[in-house]
Amino acid sequence: MIAKIWQKLGLIILIIACLFNIVIKIVNKISLQQEMEDAVSYVQTLEEDERKN
Repeated sequence: MIAKIWQKLGLIILIIACLFNIVIKIVNKISLQQEMEDAVSYVQTLEEDERKN
């Protein structure tokens, strides 16, 4: 009887932790524009390095 209660409690805690993790990732997600700007600057840096060599 007590084992079933602990099992249900553990499952509820696990579900809440997973939902919390998902929400944190959604809230802190970098915008698409920022990702594109970072990619462009990275490619430009690579091209400049190739020109120097």
